[in-house]
Parts: sequence; C-alpha cells; structure tokens
Amino acid sequence: MNETRHHVTLTVNGVVREATVPGRRLLSDCLRHDLGLTGTHVGCEHGVCGACTVLLDGEPVRSCLTFAVTADGHEITTVEGLARDGEPSPVQRAFSECHALQCGFCTPGFLCTVTAFLRDNPVPTEEEALEAVAGNLCRCTGYQNILKAVHRAAELQAEEGR
Repeated sequence: MNETRHHVTLTVNGVVREATVPGRRLLSDCLRHDLGLTGTHVGCEHGVCGACTVLLDGEPVRSCLTFAVTADGHEITTVEGLARDGEPSPVQRAFSECHALQCGFCTPGFLCTVTAFLRDNPVPTEEEALEAVAGNLCRCTGYQNILKAVHRAAELQAEEGR
C-alpha cells in the first residue's frame, strides 16, 4: 500500500527547505533524515524527555510529537540555527562556560528551550528558571550547572544588549 506523500516547505534556521514526506513523518525525522540536520536528538519518542525540542515560529515544541506536514509554511529553529555568524549564542556560551552538559544528548533540547524562555523572561528568578527546564530530562547532571547556565545566559544577553 502506497502512502500519500506531501510536499512541505519549511524555513529552517533561516533557509527555505523543501521535502516530500509521508503524512505520518515526524518533524524530528524530517529534520534528521530528509534535511540532514542531525542536531535534533530523539530520546524517548513520547515527548517526555525534551531532547527533540526545536522552536516552531519561536515557540518550543517536541519535534517527535509534531507531524512535518503541520509545520509546512512555518519557521523552525534547530540547535544548528542558534549560533549567529559562526559565533555561539549567549545560551550556547553559557552552557559551555558553566559546564552544563556532560554527554550532550539532551543539550540541543535544553538550548532551544532556554533560548525561547530567556527571550520571554530575560531576568528569571531561580524558581522560574527551574520551571523552564523542568520539561527537559538530563540523565547525567544534577541540574545545578544547567540552572547556573540559564542565569549566565541571561547575563550574557543583557551584556550584549548594552
């Protein structure tokens, strides 16, 4: 039985990309397999771990729960698109400075989540930062350095804004 394929046009990391996908193709699989952007990781495949988080029109979504056809015509930012002009974003720099990653599997999801969070809340409290990352799981760290990185990223963004 042949499954109907759909043409999708996505703006991924500022570049218009096209793919022809089955209706049930997940956005995570489209990004990884059809577009070759392997920075988006697939962990649990149930939307629980957050490793697959990308930004869809600027909002964090679980790409393992999102069909690629529903993203047609929308803007997607993956971890590969967070850097600007070859320089790591403030969030990426903060994660590195604060040693907020170990194995790195969960890092792309955290980076996308924190990027959106700090855009909307540039000076978070400790409780707000904890709540922001609560939907992303890390099996290596105790989250202390991740929370430090959230606050450091806020500082770096404020410094850039001056």
